[in-house]
Amino acid sequence: MPALEVRTFHRDDRDQLTDLINRHVAAVVPGVSVSVNTVLSDLQRQPEESITDPWVRERVTLVAEQRDTVVAAAHLLRYRADAEVGASYRDIGEIDWFVCRPPASFWPDSDRAADLLMNACLAQLARWNVRARYASGDVPAPVVYGLPRNWPHIRAAFERAGFRHVGDTEVILVARVADLPAPTPRRSVTVERTLGECGTRFTAYADSRALGFIEVDTALARPERHTRAAGLADIGNLYIDPASYGEGLEHWLLGGAADWLRLSGVDRLLAYEPADDTAALDRLTSAGFRELTRTDRRWEHRPR
Repeated sequence: MPALEVRTFHRDDRDQLTDLINRHVAAVVPGVSVSVNTVLSDLQRQPEESITDPWVRERVTLVAEQRDTVVAAAHLLRYRADAEVGASYRDIGEIDWFVCRPPASFWPDSDRAADLLMNACLAQLARWNVRARYASGDVPAPVVYGLPRNWPHIRAAFERAGFRHVGDTEVILVARVADLPAPTPRRSVTVERTLGECGTRFTAYADSRALGFIEVDTALARPERHTRAAGLADIGNLYIDPASYGEGLEHWLLGGAADWLRLSGVDRLLAYEPADDTAALDRLTSAGFRELTRTDRRWEHRPR
């Protein structure tokens, strides 16, 4: 087989890198892809990470190339060590994302390419002399974060290199907007639509008392970065006052939001819950959601 080469990213790699990222995204969430512009922007700055991005001191992107083809790539971040940086991020190095071709008969060197690239990543983290080394799969696409279970080849590469899962696991769920519960009239209950923390907020009121609210984000696709996620939205927040538990208010709010989503041209709605919150998962399942995937957050380099 032709020799593998690990080197820094060149701008000429942009189309192949974008294709490799989109292949990984397609295995996690349907109907989403990112543009070359989105990928290039992410290599320089992550504006949606308004808290953590200013803490980054250095960024490095590496690729593994064989037969003039980018077969693996990784993006690394080094966080500053000063007092302005949050304690959990202070002086750490992170493989922000890592993608590679899965094993295949027509590309038998894929595991070797992943390992060579991983060795280069660890060498870079060692040169930075950071206090801790973390990794994730937060490619620049909506919904894809942590290390999705749909990427067993990436998990295997992490584990071979000595990374261990030390964080939580989240369930990503999806529902067709058409399958969400239909809202039924409720006496003395009104809904107010406002701008919320994570999207458009729908708050249910009874006698001026807020019973609960749901927020839906219909701006997952950022036009200026040309992300393809048409028809997709997610639940940014869902809160029910404890005094209103057991009244089916979650379903009612979802039904009310569904009409707004249809007007927005959205046909799929996403939700996220901790894997150990079985009550929340049951409520969403009963409302028409089904599990899309699970993702494991926060991997730390802990070689045995």
